[in-house]
Amino acid sequence: MIQLERNILGRNAEYAAANRARLGTARVTALNVMSSPGSGKTTLLVRAITDLRGRYPIAVIEGDQQTSNDAERIRAAGAPAIQINTGKGCHLDAHMVGHALDTLAMPAGGLLFIENVGNLVCPAAFDLGEAHKIVVLSVTEGEDKPLKYPDIFAAADLMLINKADLIPHLDVDLGRMIDYARRINPDMDVLVVSARTGAGIADFYDWIAHRTGSKNATARVAAQGIPPT
Repeated sequence: MIQLERNILGRNAEYAAANRARLGTARVTALNVMSSPGSGKTTLLVRAITDLRGRYPIAVIEGDQQTSNDAERIRAAGAPAIQINTGKGCHLDAHMVGHALDTLAMPAGGLLFIENVGNLVCPAAFDLGEAHKIVVLSVTEGEDKPLKYPDIFAAADLMLINKADLIPHLDVDLGRMIDYARRINPDMDVLVVSARTGAGIADFYDWIAHRTGSKNATARVAAQGIPPT
């Protein structure tokens, strides 16, 4: 079993390297967005597409076991999307993403969101060729998720704590949630956001801008009238 896992991950790493080279040549920044089901990933992406599509060419690869519901929501927001249905699979892999890139035209300098299958375990182990991994954790999931599922938080460059608008209605300790995440990954950036109200979203856009080489990010966000944190 150990040898089989090594072979699978080794082969995946080869595909991921090819994807990364391909995206790098096109100057496309790919963000692998991971979370449990229901954290608000798709709502977050719909809002980001609506706010940022005038600034970047944006495309999305959607991963789900079944249905094309999320891809349809993304297209309705104004971005091209490819749906990957994994069937019994609990994550996307680099080979799947490579096939999607064959179909999904990405202009130079674009932004590619890869919305992984809702799962806090399997996606952590599979490099897709992305520039950065983002884990979304909603405040409704409880403070101890980083301790229960450490691998995905250890792999992430950014944790978005979503559904912040619900905090007044919940018995949740935000400070403890952040502390637990920092214990797993002290170097991970942490932002508190609400995809529904827009709170904190400007900071997320600035985080993206700093990693795509965009200049004057704050000025552009202010010009679009996006509320600050």
